[in-house]
Formats: sequence, C-alpha cells, structure tokens
Amino acid sequence: MRISHPALAGMFLAVTGLFAGCAMPPPPPDYIQAAVSDPTRPEADTKRDADRKPAQMLGFAQVKPGAVIADLIPGRGYFTRLFSKVAGPQGKVYAFIPTELDEIYKKNNIPISTAIDPAYANVRVLHQPISTLTLPEKADLIWTSQNYHDMKDKFMGPVDMVRYNKAVFNALKSGGFYIVLDHSALAGAPENVTETLHRIDEATVKKEVLAAGFVLADENNSLRNPDDPRTKNVFDPSIRGKTDQFVLKFRKP
Repeated sequence: MRISHPALAGMFLAVTGLFAGCAMPPPPPDYIQAAVSDPTRPEADTKRDADRKPAQMLGFAQVKPGAVIADLIPGRGYFTRLFSKVAGPQGKVYAFIPTELDEIYKKNNIPISTAIDPAYANVRVLHQPISTLTLPEKADLIWTSQNYHDMKDKFMGPVDMVRYNKAVFNALKSGGFYIVLDHSALAGAPENVTETLHRIDEATVKKEVLAAGFVLADENNSLRNPDDPRTKNVFDPSIRGKTDQFVLKFRKP
C-alpha cells in the first residue's frame, strides 16, 4: 500500500504500530487448559473463574508438569488444586499455612490438616512461621495471591518483610519465579491502607521484593479494573470480587 501524503503516512504508521503492539498473547498450553476445565473441580472454584482468570494466571506463572510449587497462604485451596493438576504425579505442591494464622483458624473452627487428599496426592501441607519459610526442596514457583498486604497487619505479627522476602528468595531455584498478586491501592497510599482497605501500593511490593535480590521479570494486567476507585475496602459489596489487582512476576537470578 503506497501512501504519498506525509500526514496520512504518519497516521498509517502510528495505527499499524498500535495494532502490532497489542498482539494477543498465545493461549495457555493444553495442560493448563485441561486443569482449568477438569470436571472434578469443585463448583465453588469454577464459580470464581470469571473473576480469577485461572488460565491466564497459570500461563503467566509458567506452571508446568513436574514443577515444584509453593502456594503461600492458600486460603480454601483454589490455586492449590489447579497447581496440583498441572504439576501432575512428577511434580510437588506445598500448601504453606503460616502459624501466624493459627488463632484465626481456631476462632473460625477451621482445622489445619496435613493429611494427603487422594485426589491431590502431590500436595503437602506445611505449617510453619512464614518469616522463616523453608521448603523440603527448592521450588520452581512460589505464589501468593491476595495475601502480601496481610503480612503487614497486626493479626499476622506483623511479619518481618525483609526476612520473609529473603526466605522466599532462598527457597527458589535459580531462575525460579515468585508471583505476587494483590489488591491495588492508590499510588503513594499510606502504610496503614493494608489494615483499613486490605490493599497495598504495588510500588511498595516492588521495592521490598527487589531489595531481596529478585529482578522484575514481567507484569500482568488481566485482573485490572479501571472502574475500581481503589478507595474502598475490598470487602465492600460494591467492589468485592471486582477489585483492581496487580500481578507481578519476580525472578531469582
């Protein structure tokens, strides 16, 4: 296509460059698609898929069969179960439940069981203080979802974040990934926003994790929501399940 007018030519180049920069990412591998579409997944999990976008998240984390994965503060196990299916019989998944949460588990009558579930036979529960996190073996991936901000709050100690992030660094293989997914606060938000809104400024996360020796490998915008004012508590009914969330991938050199 030949465009002779300089202004039109410039516009054409700008538009084509824009489309080139917006190329769609490749679809997740078949083994991730299979894990997400597994008919044995609990209905409580699949109901959350539209909001949590598991295929995109696992693809971004580069989860693979045979991987060693640690899911830090796994909650009800949504991602733990997905990791288990992708890692497969040659892989290992460690569901890490911090002892800092013991009082909350007790208050809500939630037992902490280390028994192996036959449906997820590659999953092992670890129950330790999180600031001294150790794994039985070096991990390919350490993942924490909507939990980083909690570690700064009174009910968890708060956790010594310098010590914690260094423990994560030491628990990974060289080249391994550390994924932090959390609710976004406004840029420059005060530290107590973790207590008041259960959010955190992603710049704070980057600063703390990079200080432990990691490099920022990538960022994912799949869970961004520009309609979230980021000034409401994440449990507010008007925004719950629809918060603006950042997903950061750090790599251990």
